[in-house]
Amino acid sequence: MSLPRCALRWARLPARALPALRPAREPRPWRLGRAAACARPSSSSSSSGGSRAPNTSLYVPLPVKPLGPSAAGDVGAELTRPLNKVEVRKVLDKFYKRKEIQKLGTDYGLDARLFHQAFISFRNYILQSQSLDVDTHITLNDICCNAAHVDDLFPFFMRHAKQMFPMLACKDDLRKISDLRLPPNWYPEARSIRRKIVFHAGPTNSGKTYHAIQRYLTAKSGVYCGPLKLLAHEIFEKSNDAGVLCDLVTGEERVMKDPDGRPAAHVACTVEMCSVTSPYEVAVIDEIQMIKDPARGWAWTRALLGLCAEEIHLCGEAAAIDIVTELMYTTGEEVEVRNYNRLTPITVLNHALESLDNLRPGDCIVCFNKNDIYSVSRQIEIRGLESAVIYGSLPPGTKLAQAKKFNDPDDPCKILVATDAIGMGLNLSIKRIIFNSLIKPSINEKGEKEMEPISTSQALQISGRAGRFSSKFKEGEVTTMYPEDLKLLKEILNKPVEPIEAAGLHPTADQIEMFAYHLPDTTLANLIDIFVDFSQVDGQYFVCNMDDFKFSADLIQHIPLSLRVRYVFCTAPINKKQPFVCSSLLQFARQYSRNEPLTFAWLRRYARWPLQPPKNIKDLVELEAIHDVLDLYLWLSYRFVDMFPDASLVRDLQKELDGIIQKGVHNITRLIRMSESQRMLNLDSSPTGKQGQLPGAAKSTSREEIRGKAVEAAMAESLASKSLASRLVRQGRLTPLMLKQLRKEWLKQQAEERGWPENDSFSGRMRRKKTDPDAN
Repeated sequence: MSLPRCALRWARLPARALPALRPAREPRPWRLGRAAACARPSSSSSSSGGSRAPNTSLYVPLPVKPLGPSAAGDVGAELTRPLNKVEVRKVLDKFYKRKEIQKLGTDYGLDARLFHQAFISFRNYILQSQSLDVDTHITLNDICCNAAHVDDLFPFFMRHAKQMFPMLACKDDLRKISDLRLPPNWYPEARSIRRKIVFHAGPTNSGKTYHAIQRYLTAKSGVYCGPLKLLAHEIFEKSNDAGVLCDLVTGEERVMKDPDGRPAAHVACTVEMCSVTSPYEVAVIDEIQMIKDPARGWAWTRALLGLCAEEIHLCGEAAAIDIVTELMYTTGEEVEVRNYNRLTPITVLNHALESLDNLRPGDCIVCFNKNDIYSVSRQIEIRGLESAVIYGSLPPGTKLAQAKKFNDPDDPCKILVATDAIGMGLNLSIKRIIFNSLIKPSINEKGEKEMEPISTSQALQISGRAGRFSSKFKEGEVTTMYPEDLKLLKEILNKPVEPIEAAGLHPTADQIEMFAYHLPDTTLANLIDIFVDFSQVDGQYFVCNMDDFKFSADLIQHIPLSLRVRYVFCTAPINKKQPFVCSSLLQFARQYSRNEPLTFAWLRRYARWPLQPPKNIKDLVELEAIHDVLDLYLWLSYRFVDMFPDASLVRDLQKELDGIIQKGVHNITRLIRMSESQRMLNLDSSPTGKQGQLPGAAKSTSREEIRGKAVEAAMAESLASKSLASRLVRQGRLTPLMLKQLRKEWLKQQAEERGWPENDSFSGRMRRKKTDPDAN
């Protein structure tokens, strides 16, 4: 090899790859071990002293296209000779099979899966390129001519691998950016003052929040941070009623009480919206135990560590005392704990309700899904009682209207059917809490759905709504619907609440932006995955679940947006179970990318306004989804004022929609009856229409099932012909459960009258019918 060619090769190779090269004509594999030791990157052992290895399954390969013909010609071929593709393939296969190369790849961050992916791409790149870069061409030619060793391909292979997986080239930088081990340092303004931390610890209805709010009202300036819009709105009204000028700030709403629009000294906000740069005399953080929440815990951590207030009053369960004390120890601040006892007694009854006939005024039945809400409400109406209904997806105005209806002593509605949404944010006059079930679906930190009994904390929070100090019932009671659940409820309530062990964290937009600088071609959802995988946290913290964020990121990935704008759209709170809400986020992002403002007129057309009152449950669910879409518009209008310009008009529209939904919920049992009626009509028409369409299904069905289906079809046809079922359902005199019982009785009666043996088949009776007219 001539000196110029050798110098050219060395000049073009990556600096870190040089120690892996050997003199030509010395293919001695044993020397690779020493070369690997010299070439091994310093980041092979994780930074910060042995952190876990990255999860390479999150690395999405970027395509590296083969090179076309070069404008300057194939310089490598001119300096050496054209490459023989067959010989090159053999060289590449030999390179892939060498154990030493695989081990060296592992040292550079290529596990077996990444190594294989990188090699397949590298081989295709070499064989399909019409002209290779000079150094690669010369090296391949030398190997084919036995003038170099096959291991000399490794620097070029790694260069290709880093193009496919750019995170391999900047792992140390990514680890520094995603280092979440010192969250207190993120808030220099809070660290510059000496804060007094007061923890008001106690169960529900113990007066802990009342005492904190009293201090808030007497301060020169203050901020209240609550978990719900309803709670923020309640404090907003209390403050202004007490003569303390207070503003309201939530994700979807800003209310300034000063006529000139100047900010008031006091503000009530949802915890996510609190400012960590504005100075206050007093701050109140409500429900501090939610610092452990898998999805929202980061907001309480941010408020606790970042609020610039001389006094910070925390309200919540005693289970949070230890974690708060530990976190404040890292900031050099002491925690004063004030314990409170429940103001009114609460008793766990020794008997279950067993039947809705045993309901009495002031009862609240707690369900954990909407279908149970509908079913229980319907059964209550059949018994001649009225009930109010509250569940999470209802608009705040509707929840308040239903709560007012239930609390009104002059209203005939004395029963409440609700989900655990009553656990906080609503003042209700409840005498007895009745758990319809103790099993609640939940999402863990990994984003997995779990069906488990409610926790002690949840049971205490819900049970504590009975017999509140401010209600007409001075003693509370709690029980279950079914006797078999009562023992479990007592066990749950008697367990001590487990201390909270860790607080939630969430990557900021700045951190994600710095991450994206190193990985510019990676999708936002994949960026989040890699960030969480690279992140390092102390034992006192955990990274919150970001599945909802990634869902939105995947949804709008194909829309051209800047990273910062994309991040904001992905943090918008949406219900991903509602297709219309998800499609609306997509449509809003698309309009934004086209620089087309989303006007009030456009939104009315999109929502098909004007809307009609709901006629059934399906209509009600659709109206709730439209209300969520209007919420989404308002949320975005405070982030992108120019593109969502008609917030005030949309808010008026939302209030009108809230009224329509209130009317629907007020008559929810009628909507349930109409839904059952339509379902019954579908059942009436479907069996006879489908009976002859699935002839093959009868062969694999038991005789009893065939007979049951045939009899059911005959009964349905009979009922449909007389329209009796339809009338009874519409009048509320028949339910699917009652229809099922009627079917069983009708089957039994027909069998007795016609003398059908248990093992007789329906087809046999049909054959006899042809010869015996009286057989049926």
